[in-house]
This record gives sequence, C-alpha cells and structure tokens, in this order.
Amino acid sequence: MTQTGASAEVYSTDESGTIDKGYGLHKGVLSPMETFAQSVSAMAPSASPSLTIPLVFALAGNGTWFVYLLATLAILLIGFCVSRFARMSASPGSLYTYTSDTLRPSLGAIAAWALLIAYIATGASVAGGALYYANVLLGQFFSWTPPTLPTLAIVVILTAAVAYRDVKLSAELMLWIEVVSVSLIAIVLALLLIHQGFKLDINQLRLKGVPITGLGPALVLAMFSFVGFESATTLGGEAREPLKTIPRVVIQVAILAGVFFVLCAYSEVLGFQGESGKLSDSTSPLHVLARKAGVSPLGTAIDIGAFVAMIACVLACTTAAARVMLRMSHSGLLPDLFGRTHKRYGTPGAGVVLTSVVMFATTAAMALRGVGGTDMYGWLGSISVFGFLTAYALVAVSLPFARKALGQHSHLVTAISWFTVLVMIACAFGSVYPVPEGPAVWFPYIYLAYMTLGMCWFLVRRNTIHSRRARTSN
Repeated sequence: MTQTGASAEVYSTDESGTIDKGYGLHKGVLSPMETFAQSVSAMAPSASPSLTIPLVFALAGNGTWFVYLLATLAILLIGFCVSRFARMSASPGSLYTYTSDTLRPSLGAIAAWALLIAYIATGASVAGGALYYANVLLGQFFSWTPPTLPTLAIVVILTAAVAYRDVKLSAELMLWIEVVSVSLIAIVLALLLIHQGFKLDINQLRLKGVPITGLGPALVLAMFSFVGFESATTLGGEAREPLKTIPRVVIQVAILAGVFFVLCAYSEVLGFQGESGKLSDSTSPLHVLARKAGVSPLGTAIDIGAFVAMIACVLACTTAAARVMLRMSHSGLLPDLFGRTHKRYGTPGAGVVLTSVVMFATTAAMALRGVGGTDMYGWLGSISVFGFLTAYALVAVSLPFARKALGQHSHLVTAISWFTVLVMIACAFGSVYPVPEGPAVWFPYIYLAYMTLGMCWFLVRRNTIHSRRARTSN
C-alpha cells in the first residue's frame, strides 16, 4: 500500500525545520498562539454548549458527560496519529498530504474530497448557527427578525474578505473571539456550581436512565463538537517552526476541548434540574443557566459571544478549505487556478472565493426551502462528520507505513493507529444504525454521492496527478 517514491514534502525539511514547496503562502508569519487559534476557531468550542450539547442530551440524557468523555478519548487517538505526522510534514494540504504521499493516489483523493466537504459543510453549518443567533439577539433587543438571505450573505462575505486579505489578521481575530466567549461560559458554569453547592449529581455519575441505543448517535454528535481541532495542520507553510508548533497545538487543543466539553455537559445537565423546560428544548440554555446563577446579563453576553464565535468558525473553515484546495491543485486534482496565491496577501484567493460561494449557495438553498438556522447547523454538521471520520481514518491507516518508510517502525504506534481506525468505523456505524429518522436518514447517501462524484473527477485528472507525482518524486 505504501508508495516507494514518497514525496519529499513529507520526509524532508530545510534547516529551519519548515517546508517550502513554492505554494506562494507567506512563510513563518504565524506565531504558535496564532496557529493555536486556527484549530480552536475551527472547532468553535463556545458554540457547542449552546447548540450541540442540548442535541446530545436529547439522545443520551444523564450520559451526556460520558458521551463527551468517550468522544474526547477518540479525539486523543486521532490527535496522536495527526501529531505524529505533523512532526514529519508541514503543508497546506493537512491530512490530505499525510495520506496522498503515503498511500495510493486514489486513497489520497478520497482523503482530499472528504476533508474538503468536511471543512465546507462545517463552515456552512455554523453560518446557519450564526443566522439562528442573529435572530435570537435582534429579536431580544429590537423585536425584529433580520431577513435570512442578506444575513447569510453578510456572514459569508465578511469572513471571505478577512480570509482573502490576511491570514495573520484572521488568526488574531479568531483567538480573541474564542477566549472571550469560552471565558464567559466558564464564569457562568462556575457560578452555577457555586449556587448549586458543589453537590455531586449521582444520577449522572451512575448514568441513570441512559438509553443504550442513543449512545451511538449521541457520540457522533459529540464528535462534531471537536471536528476541526486538527485544522492548524493546514497552516503548515505559514506557521513558525511548524514541525514543532503544530503537533503541540493538535494535542493541546484536543485535551483542553475535551475537558471543557465534559465539564459543560455535566454542569448543563445539573443546572437544568428543577427547570420547567428540558435542556434539549431550550433555545438558549446558557442564558437560562446564567439567570439561575444570578448573572442574567452574562447570558446575553454569551449569546453574543456564540454568534461572533460562529462567524469566527466560518472564517476558520474558509481558511482551511482554501488551503486544502491549494494543495489539491498542486497535486493535479484541481485546476491550476486554485493553486495560485495573491501576490500581495499570500492567500489562495480562488479557493477562498469558491469556498464562500458554496457555503452561501448551500445555506441559501436550504433557507429558501424553509430550513431554519438550527436545522442547518445540525444537518450540515452531521454531513461534515462523515468527511472528518473518513480523513481521520485514512491518516491513521497511513501513519505506520510512513514511519516504516523512515525506518521508524513501532508496534505500539501501529497498534494505536489500527485501533483508531476501528474507532472511526464504529463512530460511522453509530451514525447510521439504528437508522435515524427524518432527513438524517439521507445524510450518508448525500455524502456517498458527493464522494462518488469526487472520485469520478479523480479518474478524469488521473494522468495529471500521476505525472506530477512522478516529477515530485524525482
């Protein structure tokens, strides 16, 4: 399965420890903290307590915290595999590069198309979330609901402009948005626990009444809270000392996010005890908890933070998707247009534009059919998970072969890699069985149809891909 002429991009570095493959990106402009910001913003951790955790609770009940613990363990396995690769490779292709330079070109193409839909669908998903919170906030302050299509257009155009203009500015904005949002959530939950008297919730700890059949689908939803945690790898050419910085960022983000989500899940379930409404039915759960903790103004601040954080996530996904397209173009999988960068800004302009157009077109089409922001968030997020699971699994498959090519074979790494693959397969199976109800039953077919089209395009471009691969190997 390994390629004997593996690209030097994965296995060679220059004296500074970075890779320069002539992508046209601004090299070494991002500090470790700004690189960290890319992964944090692509996850949009401040959005999960408001939108994703209630969805997980609807399926797992008192087991919500446990589901997030399992998701954290799964993400740490993925993080282990990604970080090991990130020590060897620095490229805008991210997980696609790791796979394509190790396995067969066809498997590399699968990883590329999977990662692309993952980032674009996540960006469109949180654009729907931003629409929802725009309605909540403007309805609360002005009793006015903004028009849907102009709101979506503003979100997408704003993020596209920033992503097109300056990756460094993008990173700085994303970092501060998430720091403020997560801090506000932590303050509310801490005050809530103080108000509750720090008592242990025995029902949660004993998983009382947790439906076993709901754990699989709940785990997939919980995984959506983490997806994008690896997106710092798309900044390989732009981060300082990427072979050191990016592996650390991947693991740090996985651990910090896991702790945050588990604590949020436990605290939210605990905080809603005694409330007339359920956590799963609340339109703004943290607003309710802030009121219960005696700090209602913070609830409004958190809603504002969630809205801005979702815009930051759209920005992060646009940044990541455009760089994946840049690498796909350099490998021959996409036309050369997407392999060019702006002479002044050093950003892949064509990729940014196409990514933004697809995000807007998708959400606009759904809005015209009467789909609300929360449904956009849940539906498109579910589709994106299939892409991430595919890319994660292929990276885990690739790792042992890449290390063997370097003479660094390890039975432990191999065992962890293949166990990670099994976990990804289990997560994918949990998303389709038991057979979900409503629109969710069509999500796997939509994803498979997209991947089929992508592989048909691979066959069209196959000769170009092979010729460029051979040239690079030589």
